[in-house]
Amino acid sequence: MPSRSLLRLVLTAALLVLAALLGVAAYRYLTTAKAEPKVAFDPAEFIRSRPKLDAPYLATDYEVVDAMLALAEVRPGDDVVDLGSGDGRILIAAARSHGARGLGVDIDPERIREAEANAQAARVSDRVQFRREDLFATPLRDADVVTLYLTQEVNLRLRPRILSEMRPGARVVSHEYDMGDWRADQRQRIGTANIYLWVVPARVSGRWSLNSGDTRATLDLQQRFQNLDGRVTVGGSSSRVEQGQVTGDLIRFIANVGEGRQVFEGRVEGNRIVPRQSGGRAWQAVRAGS
Repeated sequence: MPSRSLLRLVLTAALLVLAALLGVAAYRYLTTAKAEPKVAFDPAEFIRSRPKLDAPYLATDYEVVDAMLALAEVRPGDDVVDLGSGDGRILIAAARSHGARGLGVDIDPERIREAEANAQAARVSDRVQFRREDLFATPLRDADVVTLYLTQEVNLRLRPRILSEMRPGARVVSHEYDMGDWRADQRQRIGTANIYLWVVPARVSGRWSLNSGDTRATLDLQQRFQNLDGRVTVGGSSSRVEQGQVTGDLIRFIANVGEGRQVFEGRVEGNRIVPRQSGGRAWQAVRAGS
């Protein structure tokens, strides 16, 4: 029978051999295994992957939100479009406090998720929706009110679409930034904030045939936003159109059609202008060639 010393020696040798084999195996694994590729953080790529915002995200104070909706006279059933809707607070207030419907668009998906969650919490999800979309592609034709908190540069880029697409009488209200030389119809200061309101004017530039009683005249109008000027011609005599103003679909100007200077107030109905009030002087104008 082997001695205890001999057994201990054999066991020690076996352990040494096993340790050596395990060391060799570990070495081979470490030297032959593929290292996981390291992905370095690229700040430029991170910036490129974020949505490109047309305006920085800054939330409108709730006091200013209320003032904007009041200035725009938002009513039950109005369709409100908020361009750059952020967390949705303007539309949510329009739906909850004024009974309006709304569409908010924002290019940042994080803002859309936040707005949808806020609408659900306010229980107005059935009246407002939020969509990830370029605000320059959002249809404006059916909007009664458009709300903005962007920049003046973006407002000026939107201005041609507002004037050409939105119906006369629709309202545009902006927090802080105006529309350049399109003068606001109203302006308010709320604390340190400015808010501006524009009423989209009817488009009346061009030639009109004006009938006033038995008089036939030609009316040539030039329009700059809500301001009008031009000439009125009766027979061979021509005179200036004065103090012309368009507010939504309402028009007012002073002209001499042969009986001295007179005030004409009417409503634009497509290619016709009709007196604003019945029972006054009988007159109307029809767009020439219509």
